[in-house]
Order: sequence, then structure tokens, then C-alpha cells
Amino acid sequence: MGTHTQGKPVRAPKNPRARKPRRRRARLVDYPRHGRRGLRRWLPSWRQGLGGIAFLVGSLCCLFAFVYASVDIPDENDAARREANVYYWADGTQMVSTGEVNRQNVRLSEIPDAVENAVIAAENDTFYSDSGVSPKGLVRAAVNMVRGQETQGGSTITQQYVKNTYLSQDQTVTRKVKEFVIALKVDRKKSKQEILQGYLNTSWFGRGAYGIEAAAHAYYGIPARQLNPSQGAALAALLKGAEQYDPSVSAVNHHRSEARWQWILDRQVKAGLMKPKVREKFTTYPEPHKESRTTSLGGQTGYLVDVANKYIKQHTSLTDKDLARGGYKIHTTFDQGKVQRLKGAVERVLDRDIDPKKRAADKGVQVGAASVRPSDGAIVALYGGADATRHFTNNADTSGVPVGSAFKPFVLASALENGIRTSGRKSGGKQASGKGGASVEPSVGRDVPWQAVSAGSFYDDHGFLQGTGAPTPGSSSDITSTAGRIAAGPDSTHPTLRQALAKGGNATYIRLGKDVGWERVRRTAVASGLLEDSMARLERTFPVGTSTPSAIRMAGAYGTFANRGLQHDPYSVTKIVKDDETVEAEELARPGARRALDPDVADEAATAMRGVGTSSVHRPVIAGRTGDQDRLRSAWFTATTEELSTAVTMFRTSPDKPQLLPMSGVGGAGSQHGNVFPVQIWRDYVKGQES
Repeated sequence: MGTHTQGKPVRAPKNPRARKPRRRRARLVDYPRHGRRGLRRWLPSWRQGLGGIAFLVGSLCCLFAFVYASVDIPDENDAARREANVYYWADGTQMVSTGEVNRQNVRLSEIPDAVENAVIAAENDTFYSDSGVSPKGLVRAAVNMVRGQETQGGSTITQQYVKNTYLSQDQTVTRKVKEFVIALKVDRKKSKQEILQGYLNTSWFGRGAYGIEAAAHAYYGIPARQLNPSQGAALAALLKGAEQYDPSVSAVNHHRSEARWQWILDRQVKAGLMKPKVREKFTTYPEPHKESRTTSLGGQTGYLVDVANKYIKQHTSLTDKDLARGGYKIHTTFDQGKVQRLKGAVERVLDRDIDPKKRAADKGVQVGAASVRPSDGAIVALYGGADATRHFTNNADTSGVPVGSAFKPFVLASALENGIRTSGRKSGGKQASGKGGASVEPSVGRDVPWQAVSAGSFYDDHGFLQGTGAPTPGSSSDITSTAGRIAAGPDSTHPTLRQALAKGGNATYIRLGKDVGWERVRRTAVASGLLEDSMARLERTFPVGTSTPSAIRMAGAYGTFANRGLQHDPYSVTKIVKDDETVEAEELARPGARRALDPDVADEAATAMRGVGTSSVHRPVIAGRTGDQDRLRSAWFTATTEELSTAVTMFRTSPDKPQLLPMSGVGGAGSQHGNVFPVQIWRDYVKGQES
């Protein structure tokens, strides 16, 4: 029985000898589940698992938010900003693109919808609906990195655009993460059309071509706007890897490219981007052209570009630095067919008649030539040398080759225009004036110091100019001279100015130049189109061609005779376009024709020049050439019609000698110091024009 106190039970005292219960020792590791034993102790509960996932997701979100906030859209990289300069023939077809990067940016509106659809179907068929990124691609990149493989794969068009435009091509996770973040921001900032346009302008298509425009020219020789759906699909296949899908590389590549071409066309149908009936039209693979880099400046192309660039820098505010930035579309006056025919004419003569292995005199032979349209001064063709990448001097535009007797027409024109000094001879009458109507200053102490001149005039035995009434060429009769004595002529020893022009007659023109005045002759030559700085020193031999004009300037100046005395400066560029806007339009505007010679003077000089070295040509040609009496180290022939004025020069050089080498013996003993070859080149060239 228990004891109660005041109605409450009283607990019996504890037995001091009784054993106390043993307390459990606390475990150092009590994870993850308290009170569980064995394997269950180490399995997390659903709450713990959910909490861990929430923590991980939260941490990743915080990390992404930090990265998103810290990564800005950078400036475009230098490679993305660089473009090629594109030069066009006179007919608007592409001649060449130059620069470190072969790219010509075009607007999306210039790219056919079928080409856009082919690219979208091949690379990212959800382009217009996605957020610009592919999470799967990022995960795949991380997995590939762990495996030691390339990280590329699964990128959207937006991500590829970001990589091309803002980032490097490094295959790293860091670059991939930046690409992912920047793509999200770019997708929010830019329209899909802007992104697609940028992607098509920056993508690599192989053959040195960046962008769809350069690719269209590299593979099919046409601008992007002319691509058909089949060609567009073939180019889209290259985006997977041009090294593996360029069909010209190997048979395996061709098979691979054709298979992907078919897949892209089919995928367009599946994605609703092409109607099945349209797909049925494309059953034959569109074979691209064989690889031919349009960036090459070899052959004559480099010389053409050189002349165009010089003209741009002389007539606009654009500099070398501006042109180096690229992006200009430069339309030239060059005629592709005429350039090829002139090149062929030169090479046929060199291959047939010049043999450096056989004759030492043939070593170092150079040729320069240019064709200019007299009616406006357009340079339509030129030959600058064998190859612009090996022979760097442009022979068509060099000033350093004496022009010889081809200069005489300017002496004749100056005499016809101004008259001549009568060398102290006295006679009554009025002061003479030139054919141009301008009176000439008389010398002090002389009543009639100037005398009118015609192409039929000739010098008598006493050095007096006779026959100002333009006698019939080749006639021989005794006439009364101004001095009152009987003068024989014209004849073989007293040639007319016309005859001396055709057959040499250096002595006649040395005397005529002195009587006209060297300064007046120089003014006439410069007014006709030769450059002041190419004129030689005014001395005795100046009238017979010690000056050194370029072939371009000689062709242009002879065109002044055909154009009845109206002179046009040679030009080579008609238009410059950048970002669809014409650049420097006012600076490129050509000045109108300038009156260089009186029309009657130009006509009489032209008549005197007809037939010089052109006997095998059936139409009248105004021409001048170096002859047997020329001992200068060059050979020239310049001829013009109303349609085309062409100058051809031949000379010899040596890398270790600054002076020109002698022309004697070039082409063999019968070559007359090489004088026959410029004529042959011109005749061959003209026949090509007429055929």
C-alpha cells in the first residue's frame, strides 16, 4: 500500500542500488535522416531532395542573373566590319573584289525569299518563333567539353550571328556562355530581319567568301539577287562546313553536298517554306563553277584597279585609308572584251617575235598600251604588263618612256594654229595669224615676223618654209619662194610637213619646232591632253619626242584630233556606291570638253596623220609612230578613229639599271629597232574589234 499525505499518494523512495538507464552517445555525422538505420539513413527524404533542387536552381538563377547583368553586347569585331571593295566592268558585271575579307554586305531585300528560306530550313527552322538561343546547344557544348570534343553544335541563327559579329571563333564554354547571353539580348534588341541579314552577310561559305553576295559570285558568278531556289539550297549546304561541302574539292564532297542540297529542299517543304509543286522542279543539282577567286589581282586586273584607285584619289576626298576599310562598289569604264583582246594582241606578238632565250637583245622587253574613247575620255582598255602580281609597274600609266616621232602631230598642230617665225625675213603686208584666228605677237623690228603654215608646206634649201597653199601631197614643181628665188619641191629631199610626218623627217620637225617656238609647242601638247610634268626640257630635240607621256595620256591626246579639237581628260570611274548611297558624286562629275585646237586645225592635222602605218586597215585612221630616224630607246604607235584611240609602246628595262636599254636588234634585224611591233599589236587589236 502506498502512503498518502493529505489525500495525495506518496511515491516510494528510489532504491539507491537500482541501475540507471544508459544514455546514447551523439553521432558525429547524423546525415541525412535522424533515427534511421542502415541504407535508409543515407537516402535523402523528398523534402531534402526538393530543397536541394530548389537551392541548385536558385543558385543557377542567381549566377545567370549575374552573368546576364555583367555581359553587355560588345562592339562588332574588326572582321565583321571589314568588307571588300568591289570593282565592276562598264557593263555592270563584277570584275574583282579586293581586301583581306571578301565580303560585300547586301540588304535582306536584295536576297530572294527562297534563299532565306533555304538557310532557315537548314540551320534553324524555328528562327522566327524562338528566343534566339538553344539551351540544348549550351548543354551539349558543356558535355562535349567534358568529353574533350569540340563544343560547337545546336546553335540558332541568332547565336551564329552573334559569334560571327561580336565574338571570336574559339571553341570554349566561356565563349559559348557569352554567345548564349548576348544572343538573348540581341534577340530583344534587334528584329529577326536584322539578325538574318547580319547572319547572311557574315557567314563563311568557303572559297574565300564571307556572306551570301560574295558566295553567289564565287560559286555561280552572279549577284545574290539572281540566285534561284536550287542554287540557294546548294549555298545553304555550305553553312554546315564549307571544307566538307564544297563540291569542287572532291567526289566525296560532291556527294555530301548533293545529299544535303536534297535534304534542305525537302525540309523546306516539311517546314511549310516551299510548296511541293515548286520542289518538284528541282531535280538536278546546280553545279557551281570551278573555284576561281575573284579577289585575285593577277593578270591585267591589278593594273585596272591601280588606275581606278588613282583616279578616285585624284578626283575625290577618299584616301588610301578609306579604301582600305572597304565596302565600296566602284563602277569603272573598262570593257572586259576589249581588255581581253588587247591582252591577246600583245601576247601574240611577244610569243611570236620576242625570244629572250634566242636573242640577248630581246631580254627585258616591256609593252604598255591603252585605249580611250575620244568622245568622252573613257579608258576602255589597257595593258600594263605581263602580270600585276609579278611586274608591279603599270606600263600603261608610266611616265618615263620617250615618245619619239609620235609627238610630231602636236608640233604640226601648233604650227597650223600659230604660224611660224620667219627667221628675220622681211616682206610687206599684214601680220600673219594662225589657223585658229589668234594673232601672234611680232618680233621687235620686223614688219611680218610670222607666216601661216599648212600641212603641204615644205622647207627649201635655204631654210625658208614654202607652199602655204597646201599643195597636193607628193607633187614636185618649181615655185617662187617668198624670198623671190625659185625653190624646188616638194620632193624626197624637200618633204612637206605631211610627208615628213609619215616617213620620219626629224630634221624637218626640229626646224619647224624651233620656228613655231618650243613653248608654243608645249602649250599645244598640254592643251591636247598630255601632262605638264611629262614634258621634256625645251631644247633642240624637244619637237621630235624627248617627252615621256603615258600610253593613257597619248591615247587621250590623239583623241583630241579625232574629236575636232575638243579635249577630254581620261577617266576610269563612273560611280562609287557605299551602303546603297552614291559617294562623292560631285567630285566624280567629269568636266565638259575643253577647246584645245581650232576645228580646222584639228581636221588638217588629222588628215595629215591618216595612213601612217595603217595601210592594211580599210578605214581612215589618224596615226603617229616612231620611225627609223628615231634613236630613242622606245617604239611607239598611236592611232585613233572617232570610236577609239589607242597607244602602244615597247621598251626594254633591266632590274639593275635605271635607264632604258637600247631597242636595236629587238625581234631580229628586220624589226627597225622594234618599231614594227607596236603597229602589229595595234592592227591585231583593231581586227579583233571589227571581227
